[in-house]
Amino acid sequence: MNQPKLDLSPKVSDEIRKTTCYMCACRCGINVHLKSGKVAYIEGNRDHPVNKGVLCAKGSAGIMQVNAPSRLKAPLKRVGPRGSGAFEEISWDEALQIATDWLEPIRKENPEKLAFFTGRDQSQSFTSLWAQSFGTPNYAAHGGFCSVNMAAAGIYTMGGAFWEFGQPDWDHTKLFMLFGVAEDHDSNPIKMGIGKIKARGARVVGVNPIRTGYNAVADDWVGITPGTDGLFILSLVHCLMKAGKIDLNYLAQFTNAPCLVNGDEKSSDFGLLLRDDDGKELVIDRATGKLAPFDQKGVKPDLAATHRHAGISHRTVMQHMAERYLTDEYAPETVAEKVGISAKRIRTLAGEIARVAFDEAFELDQEWTDFRGETHKTMQGRPVSFHAMRGISAHANGFQTCRALHVLQIILGSVEVPGGFRFKPPYPKPATAHPKPHCKVTPDAPLDGPHLGFTHGPDDLALKEDGTPARIDKAFSWENPMSSHGLMHMVISNAYAGDPYKIDTLFMYMANMSWNSSMNTGGVMKMLTDKDESGEYVIPRIIYSDAYSSEMVAYADLILPDTTYLERHDCISLLDRPICEADAAADAIRWPVIEPDRDVRGFQSVLCELGAKLGLPAFTNDDGSQKYADYADYIVNHERKPGIGPLAGWRMGEKGLTNGRGGVNEGQLDSYIKNGGFFVEHIPEGANYYKPWNSGYQDWAVGMGLFDSPQPYLFSLYVEPMRRFQLAAEGHGDRQPPDHLRDRIKHAMDPLPMWYDPAPDNKSEEYPITALTQRPMAMYHSWGSQNAWLRQLHGHNPLYLPTKLMRENDLVDGDWARVTSPHGEITVPVLEMAALNENTVWTWNAIGKRKGAWALDENAPEATKGFLLNHLIHELLPPKGDGLRWANSDPITGQAAWFDLKVRIEKADPQSESQPSLPPIESPVGNDPGDLVWKVGK
Repeated sequence: MNQPKLDLSPKVSDEIRKTTCYMCACRCGINVHLKSGKVAYIEGNRDHPVNKGVLCAKGSAGIMQVNAPSRLKAPLKRVGPRGSGAFEEISWDEALQIATDWLEPIRKENPEKLAFFTGRDQSQSFTSLWAQSFGTPNYAAHGGFCSVNMAAAGIYTMGGAFWEFGQPDWDHTKLFMLFGVAEDHDSNPIKMGIGKIKARGARVVGVNPIRTGYNAVADDWVGITPGTDGLFILSLVHCLMKAGKIDLNYLAQFTNAPCLVNGDEKSSDFGLLLRDDDGKELVIDRATGKLAPFDQKGVKPDLAATHRHAGISHRTVMQHMAERYLTDEYAPETVAEKVGISAKRIRTLAGEIARVAFDEAFELDQEWTDFRGETHKTMQGRPVSFHAMRGISAHANGFQTCRALHVLQIILGSVEVPGGFRFKPPYPKPATAHPKPHCKVTPDAPLDGPHLGFTHGPDDLALKEDGTPARIDKAFSWENPMSSHGLMHMVISNAYAGDPYKIDTLFMYMANMSWNSSMNTGGVMKMLTDKDESGEYVIPRIIYSDAYSSEMVAYADLILPDTTYLERHDCISLLDRPICEADAAADAIRWPVIEPDRDVRGFQSVLCELGAKLGLPAFTNDDGSQKYADYADYIVNHERKPGIGPLAGWRMGEKGLTNGRGGVNEGQLDSYIKNGGFFVEHIPEGANYYKPWNSGYQDWAVGMGLFDSPQPYLFSLYVEPMRRFQLAAEGHGDRQPPDHLRDRIKHAMDPLPMWYDPAPDNKSEEYPITALTQRPMAMYHSWGSQNAWLRQLHGHNPLYLPTKLMRENDLVDGDWARVTSPHGEITVPVLEMAALNENTVWTWNAIGKRKGAWALDENAPEATKGFLLNHLIHELLPPKGDGLRWANSDPITGQAAWFDLKVRIEKADPQSESQPSLPPIESPVGNDPGDLVWKVGK
C-alpha cells in the first residue's frame, strides 16, 4: 500500500532569537522563532529564571502584536479638530522639529509648563532622567492609578512589598493567602508557585469578592465585602495578639516594636520615636534596663519596657499596638457584618494561620550573623506567606489596608524567613534609602533632583513658596503627602481646571487616558477637546506616543509612533523594575529580533534624539553633540554613578569582566543576547534570608552596587513620618496644612494601621452595590483586545451579578441592566455568577473599545457589546458643598480609588449596543482590513 509521507517534525524556524516578553508585567524569557526574517512562533525560554519555559496565552500571542493592523506606521500631525482622528503623515525630521519648537521655549522660560507622564513603559529610570534633565517637576508613571498604595505601604513599613519587590518562599510555605489579586500581574510565577505548593499539600486561601483565576483554585475562598480587607486583617491581628500567637523574639530583634514613643503631650515631638544624638532609635536593653540604640552590639530590646523621664512615661510601640488591637473594636464579632464574613470563620482563619506559623515552624541548619554581630546557628522558619495586589490597594483606605497586611506578616515573624515572604533584590530598601521628591524649577536648567521619592515629614513636600502644590498632579502636597508614584489620573483634570496652574504641553507615552486608563472617560474626552474664550484649546498642545491606534491617538496634536516590543531595545534594570528572584539579582533586555516594516522608532531612542535637539545636559556632550545615538547606546554607556549603569551583568572591571559594579563594556548587549537576554547573580548561601539584618547579604549587596554601604534597618510597625504630618496638622512646625485638610490628616495618617470607611459619602441607601473591574489573565495593557488571538478569549464583556441581585431584579442571563452611579449611567448585558460577594458586581476591564480605534470593525463585539465601568467613575468625589475639589483618591498616597465605585441596578429593555455608544473616531490606520491571513516562510 502507498502510505502518505508525513513530516512528523516539521521545521519550525530558520533561527531562534531569545528576548524578553512584554505581554504582561512578568517579563518572561521567550524564544522567538523566525522564518525568512519574520516571526513564526513564540515559546518560553526554559533557561530563564522567571518562567523556566512556561508561557501563557498572552506571551504566545505576541506574534499577533507585530502583525496587528492597528500598528501606527509613521509620525502624524493633526489636521482636523482634536478627537476627529484626522492626521497627515509627516517625516521624523518634521515631527522632531515640531516637538522641539513646542518644548524649547517652555524649557527656557518655565519648564513646569510641560507635563510628561508615561504608562506601563517599564523604563522609568530613563524617562525620569529625561524629565529631570528637561527641568519640569511634572513627571510620573502609571503607578498612581495602579498600585502605589501597595508599593509605598510596603516600603514605608518593611522596605519592600509584593510583586516586583518580593515573593513567597515557594519551597517551604505551607499556607499561602492571596488578597485582591487579579490574573494579569505576575501570572506565570504565581501559577508555577501555586502548582508547586499544592503538590506538597500546602493550602491556598483566596480573599477576594470575586472567585476567578487564582481564587478559583484556592482551597478556601473568602468572598469579602470590597473595601473592608483592612478591617478583616486587623481582626486577624486582634485574634493572634489575644492568643499570644506572635513572634516576640522576631519583633524585639528586627522591628521598631521595642522602640520608645515620646509620651509628652506638650512636646512638639509627641508621638515621635526617642532617638540618641546620632539619630538612632532608642530601646530599653533587657539585660541592663537602660536606654540603648537599637543596633548596639549585644543589646536585647525589651518589648514591654517603659522609660520614665521628667515625670513623663515613654512606652514602646508594642504597648501602643496592644492598646489598639486588643480592644473589641477589632474583635471578629464586631467586624463580621461589615466585612461579610462570620466571626466564627474569622477566628478559624486566625487559628489556621497561628497553627501553621507556630505548630509547623521549622529551622534550617544554616548559620548567619546579624547586624548587631550576633551569630545564629539556625534560621527560624514560619511557613505562612501572603501576596496581594490592586484589589486591596485601589481604595481610599488602601494605604492603611496594605500597611495592615504587612503588619500581619511581621507579627507572625514570617517576612524574610524560610517559608514566608522574601524580598527580591534590589530590595529590601527602606524609605530612608530612597531619594526625597524634588520640585525646584529653574528656567533652562535641570530639576534639582529626582521627581519621585519618599517624604518623611512636611519639610519634604513639593510645595511652592506660597504653600501651593509645585506639581500639576498635586503629588507630595498636603492633599497627598506620601504620593510616591504621582497621580497620573489627576493630570488632565488639573491641567484643564488650571489647578494649581495651567500647562502648555501634555506629553504622554503609552497611557490610554481618553479611554480605559482614565476615571471619568467622557469628561476627560471633553477636557482634551474643550476650547477657551479665545478659541484655543484649554490644554494647548498634546504629544503622544504609542505603537497602536488607540483611543488616545485621536486626541493628540503630534504622534510619535513607537515600535512593538520585538522591534526595539528595552532595559529591565536593577535601577528600575528588574526580574530578580528572592535568591538572585537579575536583569534583562529586549532587543530588535526583527526590524520594523514601518517608519517607526522606539520611544526611548526618540527621547535620546529629542533630548539632544533640546540641549538637555544628560543627553548632550560638552560640545553640544548628541550623547546617545539611541537607547541601546544609552543602556551600555550611561552611568548613574561611577561603576553603576542600567545593566549589572558583564561590566568591565580592572581585571576583566565583572558583575554589579564596573565600567562600561561596549560588548555588554552582545553578552546579554548570547545568554538569552538576561543576567543572573545568585545570593551566597547563608545570605539569602533575613536580608535586612543579615551581614552576609548586606556585604553582598554592597559588592553588587545595590548599596554603597551596609544598610540594616528595623521594620516600621509604627511609621514615624506619618506622625510628623499629624503633628503639623495639630499646629506644630513652620509648614502648616490648609485648615480644611487638618482633620483629614490627623485621622488618615495614623502611624499605626487602622481602618476607615473608604466611601462614607456614597449614599449607601441609594447606591448600595459595589462595582469592580478585573483585568483578565489574557490581557495586560488595553492592546490585548485588539490581538487577533486574544480577542477570541474575551471578545466582549458582560456585567457579572451575584444570584441575589439577579433574583431581586428579575434578571436572567442575557438580559440588560441599567447601572447608575452618582456620576453616570451605563446599560449593559448581564450574566449570573454564584461565586461572588452578594452585594458586588464586576466586569473585565478594558475589553470595551471605542468605535474607530484599534483598526477594529465598527461592529466588532468589543465596540458594541463591550463596555467600560469608567463611564461611572469620576476623578473627583461628589461635591461636598464647600466649593473644594476633592480627589477620588487615597488621602495619603493619592492612589486612584477605582474600587470604591457604588452603584444601583435595575432591569432595562434589551439594547442593540451597550450604552453609552459614542460616535466612531477616524483611525489613521483605517479599520477592518478584512483579511489577517499571512504566511511566514515557505
